[in-house]
Amino acid sequence: MQTPPETVDELRSAILDRYDSLSTKLKLVARYILDEPRAAALETLAEIGERCNVQPSAIVRFAQAFGFDGAAPMQRLLRHDLVKNDRPLAYAERVRRFSGNDVLKSSDPRQLLHEFVEATTAGLANLEETVDPSALIAAVRRISKANTVYVAGFRRSFAAASYLTYLLQQANVRTVLVDGVGGLTNHQISGFDSKDLLIAISFTPYAAETLGLVDKALDTGTGVLAITDSLLSPIAKSATIALLVVDAEVRGFRSLASTMCLAQVLGVASVCTALSKTTGRSAGS
Repeated sequence: MQTPPETVDELRSAILDRYDSLSTKLKLVARYILDEPRAAALETLAEIGERCNVQPSAIVRFAQAFGFDGAAPMQRLLRHDLVKNDRPLAYAERVRRFSGNDVLKSSDPRQLLHEFVEATTAGLANLEETVDPSALIAAVRRISKANTVYVAGFRRSFAAASYLTYLLQQANVRTVLVDGVGGLTNHQISGFDSKDLLIAISFTPYAAETLGLVDKALDTGTGVLAITDSLLSPIAKSATIALLVVDAEVRGFRSLASTMCLAQVLGVASVCTALSKTTGRSAGS
């Protein structure tokens, strides 16, 4: 009999290793547990099943597939990992309240302002929980060491990609925005090299253009920094470093506030890194 994971990190690693071999229903459960572990720890099987669009029995099968006797031992393991601050759980609940697709339920702009402000505030507070501090430090270091940083984001991610490119250029980082204008994508990435870095920004549903760029980066040995919404994102699974962002959603429209905030952090940290290098050289000369 398979030995169940003893820690949440072991469970997370096991899910990532076996995700592609799971059935469609079990993949839905896997994604929920990875993306909302705190909610999965405290909700009933009926609630989890409703969130995942599966029957509660699928959650039991999922737990058994990873060596647990049933869903209860798996949830106990998740609960052991809970910290006192339950912002991620509160955020998940608040996002669900605002994320319906009934765009016309109120046309009052004051009500819309209230909904967007509350959801965006919750999303920004959640950013500190979703971004791994060690991955963030590694990302800044990787940016500072790259010969050239390529930044790509299409559709709604384009604004964040463009802004991050601007910030990195202010830090005197050699940066190329890969926007594909005029069909020049291949020309823009012709310099891909193992000493370079591709920052790929994409959220579900993931842009095919970004996935293609990540594949080309991997083929050339170019490092990949993924800014995305799940460990199961196709760009996260392939990336050298992954930073997770879950932006707020109101009436089917997603905010970019958290993504822009993360872009600012990367940009300003790169400026500080560049200044510290300059200061260090001046002091030693």
